[in-house]
Amino acid sequence: MRVAAVGDIHMGADSQGLLRPAFETLPDCADLLLLAGDLTRHGTPAEAEVVAREVRDLPVPVVAVLGNHDHHDERPEEVTAILQDAGVQVLEGTATVVECAGARVGIAGTKGFGGGFVGRSAGEFGEPVMKEFVRTTRRSADSLCAALKDLDGQGCAARIALTHFSPVADTLAGEPPEIHPFLGSYLLAEAIDTAGADLAIHGHAHLGSEHGMTAGGVRVRNVAQPVIRRAFNVYHLGGDG
Repeated sequence: MRVAAVGDIHMGADSQGLLRPAFETLPDCADLLLLAGDLTRHGTPAEAEVVAREVRDLPVPVVAVLGNHDHHDERPEEVTAILQDAGVQVLEGTATVVECAGARVGIAGTKGFGGGFVGRSAGEFGEPVMKEFVRTTRRSADSLCAALKDLDGQGCAARIALTHFSPVADTLAGEPPEIHPFLGSYLLAEAIDTAGADLAIHGHAHLGSEHGMTAGGVRVRNVAQPVIRRAFNVYHLGGDG
């Protein structure tokens, strides 16, 4: 199975048509397209319409999560509705199963949130706003874990965890260490390892690295466009991609 993925495309009014030519080649190289959040610059419905026109009527399934930029205008429900109207399955603590190359692939997705990684992470202690910061990540991780578990028994040949924030520090290599707590959380990796997955895809870390792995051995790929430097990368489930 060939999985195309990209995040952090940050589309605006001047972006129309930039990715469509590449996306139209997807049937030649991939069976599925995953969008790892930050699809817009400021989360406005007008920007979401630009994204929708890039992906509408593509001949492969398209599954997405939103990113922090897609929440900036505080209208994520409208952004989601516009993308769904274009045929995109938008996940948030939920899962979907798609047919790819004659097999069923399960994708569980959530935006995720920050908090940091083992040894240098925030805790649910102190002021209410600090507790809520960490609880936001914990709720997101718990929903991802539940969504991955929901895919059990659905005849999936493979399961993918799709997030915007990173589940591991590996793929943040290149980012200033001071901002790692704002780029992801180990709680997401714990959820992935607990429920099980064959691949984890995320974005958000523009200066990070592509390759990483959870403590449980799940491959992690940072597909932020500034990292992969192309319209999308393709990963082969069951291979070494």
